[in-house]
Amino acid sequence: MIEGLQLRHHSADEAEVLLNQLVDLYLKVYTGRGEFYNEDCFRRQLDLHMQRAGWELVTATVDGALVGYIYGFPLPPQTRWWDGIHEPVPPGFTEEDGKRTFALSELLVHSGWRRQGIARALHDDLMGSRAEPRTTLLARPDNFAAQTAYRSWGWSKITKLQPNWENASVFDVLVRNAAGTHTH
Repeated sequence: MIEGLQLRHHSADEAEVLLNQLVDLYLKVYTGRGEFYNEDCFRRQLDLHMQRAGWELVTATVDGALVGYIYGFPLPPQTRWWDGIHEPVPPGFTEEDGKRTFALSELLVHSGWRRQGIARALHDDLMGSRAEPRTTLLARPDNFAAQTAYRSWGWSKITKLQPNWENASVFDVLVRNAAGTHTH
């Protein structure tokens, strides 16, 4: 592991003081990726996500500098997370109760710190702290590095989903079950 790497869990209240750092790193990571990846969109998304019950952030710092983070939240009943999902999916797949599925929303590492195990450390730290029997995320089909990493970490592609946002891309729906739980 990298010398000086520190992982730290934050609640939404604790993360408020990090907001500008989170946005700055997001913009560095997603520069040139398209109009969706801009400061206003991400600030709105982050604000909405931080209001979710159970929202959790894990940051990675090296010598006090933010180099990566991961965050997510449990899916509540009547969640809109699954809106735009492509059929068919297993019966009951999209039924949520607030305790079944943790939605991993962001996992990113500064380009200068990639391929050093930071993303895996963030992933394993957050996933190891969750009680939900499964976790889901949406991944761009053309993000081969992320897709390869997720597969190696035990994730499976279930279907595709196109969110109900204007000009939304189609994403792969990935799921990872907690140890000892059934598929889907």
